[in-house]
Amino acid sequence: MTVAVATALFLLTVVLAFAVAAPRGLPEALVAVPAACLVLLLGLTTPAAALGEVAELGPTVAFLAAILLLGYLAEVEGVFAWLGARMAAAGRGSPQRLLGLTFVAASATTAVLSLDATVVLLTPVVLATARLLAVRARPHVYACTHLANSASLVLPVSNLTNLLAFAASGLTFLGFAALMALPWLVVIAVEYAVFRWWFRADLRVVRAAPAPAPDVATPGFALAVLAATLVGFGVSSLFGVEPVWVAAAGAAVLGGRVLAARRAGPVALLRAADPLFCVFVLALGVVVLAVTENGLGAALAAVVPSAPTLPGLLGLAALAAVLANVVNNIPATLVLLAVLGDAPPPGLVLAVLIGVNVGPNLTYVGSLATLLWRRVLARTEAAPTVREFTALGLLTVPAGLVLAVLALWAGLQVR
Repeated sequence: MTVAVATALFLLTVVLAFAVAAPRGLPEALVAVPAACLVLLLGLTTPAAALGEVAELGPTVAFLAAILLLGYLAEVEGVFAWLGARMAAAGRGSPQRLLGLTFVAASATTAVLSLDATVVLLTPVVLATARLLAVRARPHVYACTHLANSASLVLPVSNLTNLLAFAASGLTFLGFAALMALPWLVVIAVEYAVFRWWFRADLRVVRAAPAPAPDVATPGFALAVLAATLVGFGVSSLFGVEPVWVAAAGAAVLGGRVLAARRAGPVALLRAADPLFCVFVLALGVVVLAVTENGLGAALAAVVPSAPTLPGLLGLAALAAVLANVVNNIPATLVLLAVLGDAPPPGLVLAVLIGVNVGPNLTYVGSLATLLWRRVLARTEAAPTVREFTALGLLTVPAGLVLAVLALWAGLQVR
C-alpha cells in the first residue's frame, strides 16, 4: 500500500468515525471539510477534479436539502401526528395489525419523503402509538429502521444513495421506479416474514386495554401538496425537468403556509434543510474521490462486472453490501459508481443500489440513518442492542439481497 492510499484511507476513516460517533452532536462537516482541504493540500487529488466532483454532486445535494425541508414541513403541518392517530385507530389493540400498519407507513414515508423522515419523524410516532395501544414497541421501531434502508429502493427520491445512482443510471424517474418496484416489494415481503417470526413472542403481548386513539384533524392541504409533489416527480422527468425543482416547489408551497401561520420561522426552516450535512456530503465526495483515484478504484475495477448478467448482478450487490458495512453506504455508492465509469448499464447501477440500501441493515455503521435511529431510541424501553440488530440483519439481508437481485434481473429481461 502506497503512502497516498494509506493517507486517503486514513482521512476517510477519521471522517466516518466522527460521523458515527457524533460527539456532543457536533456536525459531520466539522471534520469532513478540513479532511477535504488536506486531500487537496497533500496532492491526493487535483483542485479541478475536486471542483468537478462538487459540481457533479451539487444537484443531488440540493435535492437532499429540499426533501429534508419537505419532511420537516410535513411534520409541522401535522402529517405524522395524523398518521399516528390513524394507525392507533386502525390497530385496535392488535400488535400484529400494528406491525402491518407500521410496514405500510414506513415503506410509504421512506419512498416519498426519504429514509431520514422515517427514522427521525416516524419512529417517535410509532413508539408513541405502541405505548398508546399498550403493546411492546420493539417490533415496530425495528421495522422503522429496516424499512428506512431496504424500502428506499423504489424511487430516486427515497435515499441519498438513490439520488447518486439515479444521476449515473441514465434512467428517467418513471423508468427507475418501474425497474425497482418489484425488488422493493420483494424486500419488504422478506422483512415482514422475518419480523413476524423473529418477534412472534412480542407480537402476542398486550399489557393493558388500549387508550382511545387521539382525534387529529386530517392535514388535507399538506397531504395534497405531498401527493402533487410525488406526481410531479414522475411527470417532470418526461419534460427533462430535474426532480430538485419539483421538491423545491413543494417545499416552497408548504413553507409559505407554515411561515404565514407562524408555526415555524425562517431559521427553523433553514435548520431543517441541514446545510451543514449537505456540506458534509460534498466534502465526503472529495475525500472518497481521493481514495478512489489512489488505488481503491483500480482494485475494485478488477472484480466489478462489466455486463448485467445474473451472476454479475448478484456479485456486485454483495460487494456493495460488504463495502457499505465497512465504510458506510454513501462512500460505498460514490466509490462503486466511479468504478463503473461513464454511462454504465443501468442494471449494474441498480445492483449497487440494492447492495448499499439493503446491506446496511446488518450493522449500525452501514447507514447514517441507522445511527440516527439508534439515537432517537436511546434511553427508551425500545433501545436497540447490537446483538439483536445484527442477528435480525443476518436473517433479512442475505435473503433480501438475493431475491431483490433476482427480481431486478427479471425486470431487465422484459425491459
